[in-house]
Amino acid sequence: MDAKSLLFVGLGLMLVVYVLAVARGGWATPTLFQSAIGFVTAFFDTLGIGSFAPTTAIFKFRRRMPDEEIPGTLNVGHALPTIAQALIFIASVEVELWTLLGMIAAAVLGAWLGVGVVARLPRRAIQIGMGGALLFAALLFLAKNLDWMPGGGNAVGLDGWRLAFAIAMSFVLGALMMLGVGLYAPCLILVSLLGMNPLAAFPIMMGSCAFLMPVGGARFLRTRRYDLRGALGLTLGGIPGVLVAAYIVKSLPIEWIRWLVLLITVYAALLMLLSARREYKARSG
Repeated sequence: MDAKSLLFVGLGLMLVVYVLAVARGGWATPTLFQSAIGFVTAFFDTLGIGSFAPTTAIFKFRRRMPDEEIPGTLNVGHALPTIAQALIFIASVEVELWTLLGMIAAAVLGAWLGVGVVARLPRRAIQIGMGGALLFAALLFLAKNLDWMPGGGNAVGLDGWRLAFAIAMSFVLGALMMLGVGLYAPCLILVSLLGMNPLAAFPIMMGSCAFLMPVGGARFLRTRRYDLRGALGLTLGGIPGVLVAAYIVKSLPIEWIRWLVLLITVYAALLMLLSARREYKARSG
């Protein structure tokens, strides 16, 4: 069995183990709206927009859960749809195996260490962290919309210092995922800066998230710091969203959607930071 086949076996085992972990967390029927959030965000996630920033924005607007439960809900709920994405894109997009494996392993390690910190953070720290993360995501959306991002090269793999740098950055991005910073846009910029074909970023970023989100999600499940109905809505709506985007739609002229996501993300970031400011004033006053 070659290394890529082992990767698929690993994803399959991760899928089974994580489904069992989610099942032990209990059941609460999500609303149609919660499942619709999962479908829409996973649909556009599969097309490369990312799901964390828009999902956070919707949760914040609708006040669906306490702010400190949002990172856990994102990681728990989006994990299974992301595994579906990884299986599809690893099978269909060429990328050099050691680059793929190295970046995935580093991201998983970063997530494992990062989630232990995030799960213990107080509400205000999470509000500030997620507000800053959303502003960072908005800057990445702006760079993409204005074509400031590097166009990339034709390589499908890295070696030498470029591979070492990519692995180190993947570790950082994996840790930041636990705070709600989406990995897709930073990973796409990273591999493009290093001369890779931007399309090669899809199996890397989806494979990384497919392993790290269940790892992080399992720890959030144990601490119960997530919203059960919200997470199940993301999962149940997200899986069909992935399949529709990957096999039926495949691509869309989504530039105007990116601008809309940018505006929503900035607004959500400001709401999160204002919430942290109000909490600080309430405690100090």
